[in-house]
Amino acid sequence: MTVAADSVTSLVQSVDWLAIAPPTITAVIALVILVADLFVPEHRKRLLGALAIAGLVAAIITLLPLRKGDRSTFCLTTDATACSYAADHFALVIQFLVLGGALLTALLSLNDTQKKLPAGEFWFLLLSSAAGAALLPASRDLATLVVALEVASLPAFALVGLRRGDRLSSEAALKFFLSSVTATAVMLLGVSFVYATTGTLHLTQIAAELDNVPGQLDTLAKAGVALTLVGFAFKTAAVPFHFWVPDTYVGAPLPVAAYLSVVGKAVGFSGLILVTVIAFPTYADIWGPAIAVLAALTMTAGNVAALRQSPTRAWSAVRLLAWSSVAQAGYLLVPIAAAAYSSDDQIGATVAYALMYAVVNLGAFAVAALVARTKPLNRISDYRGLYATRPLTALSMGFFLLCLAGLPPGIIGLFAKVTVFSSAVDAGLGWLAVIMAVNVVIALFYYLQWTAILFRAPDVAREGTEEAEQVRKRAPAPVTVAIALTAVAGIVLSGYPQLVLRFAADSLF
Repeated sequence: MTVAADSVTSLVQSVDWLAIAPPTITAVIALVILVADLFVPEHRKRLLGALAIAGLVAAIITLLPLRKGDRSTFCLTTDATACSYAADHFALVIQFLVLGGALLTALLSLNDTQKKLPAGEFWFLLLSSAAGAALLPASRDLATLVVALEVASLPAFALVGLRRGDRLSSEAALKFFLSSVTATAVMLLGVSFVYATTGTLHLTQIAAELDNVPGQLDTLAKAGVALTLVGFAFKTAAVPFHFWVPDTYVGAPLPVAAYLSVVGKAVGFSGLILVTVIAFPTYADIWGPAIAVLAALTMTAGNVAALRQSPTRAWSAVRLLAWSSVAQAGYLLVPIAAAAYSSDDQIGATVAYALMYAVVNLGAFAVAALVARTKPLNRISDYRGLYATRPLTALSMGFFLLCLAGLPPGIIGLFAKVTVFSSAVDAGLGWLAVIMAVNVVIALFYYLQWTAILFRAPDVAREGTEEAEQVRKRAPAPVTVAIALTAVAGIVLSGYPQLVLRFAADSLF
């Protein structure tokens, strides 16, 4: 009896509550909002938004005591190095990106939850998804990775289709759901193959076991590696798993589209980095060339599709941002591919680029949300003369577009692209660096075209004086704050690019 009791006791794992605080606080506040929604009267639903924002701020604050990046928890009692959760520097940076993106999304959504969207459901779904997204970069076993991925994804389907009675919204949610479920099923098949081959789910142990795979299981292991990458490639919107992006972004509420473009990508890229760099380094000769080809196809397809967007087409501004996000995903894949040919330090370039992209892309969507208040079709041509009516907003939008293009004064965008380009060159991927350079030139056309439209004289004769007066109305304070925060962050990063670029030089694991 004593022996049995000791064996049971040895299986009990200690929990580092501070290490898991960011996703835990976010999840707890989501549950509190779900229950509170039953009792809060309709005229006080705004309090739920305030509670959601307070919860996200609290979760971000708990990252500060973890900044040393030396905590882990849920470790095996038989192997202290095999843990299911690690609060290392990589996890903390991505958690900051995820929670910060969710916070800006919450600011953009305050107005819509009072008029167009059910407040309780929206805040619960947003925080639930953010909790899963914050859990994923800290996950260090395949089971936790899959659970975190689904916790981040399932609420996102509902968020996309939350505009009741809207055909576009329902269609977008259905496409997103079916595509994601298919990719997840394929990924789970891959995970089962990896487990059958290695007998473990912990990433570090998988890496050790794959070094000694018996010859008869080698094909099964390779198939498992390839299929596992499919689910994360879908989340990053890499070609050919990208077709859901434009229709989903157009059908979703704009704040949700902004959330998917930044937080959804952070989830996909962090998962992709964890499984490739930590779990599958033995098969770098398989996933390295595959991701390099995906990067080339993704950036090319995204830029060509964005180039073909007509300024007068309905929702062309959102579609252009959607295809632009696909192209940006291609750039983000480059350092991951480079890590297969050189060292894990290349991953820092992806993290640096992701931080830049998150700030400026959320800012661009914030401006799009502001313009959509008076121009619901959100065409690129609707931005004509924005400088005449909202000069600071137009300057901010111009700055965001130039950052995405990699042109001054968007210095941070330029430095981030140079860092990614250098990672390809250093890894000997000259052909990929050339394709990237060509795509950067292609992207200049549509980014500069949109920027120029902002500063053209407004066509008042076409729009009418009544609509021109409507454009001049005061913007909602939360949207203004979101635009201001992203613009200030972009300017600070452009003035001090080393704040981001140091991640390109330091090892994050």
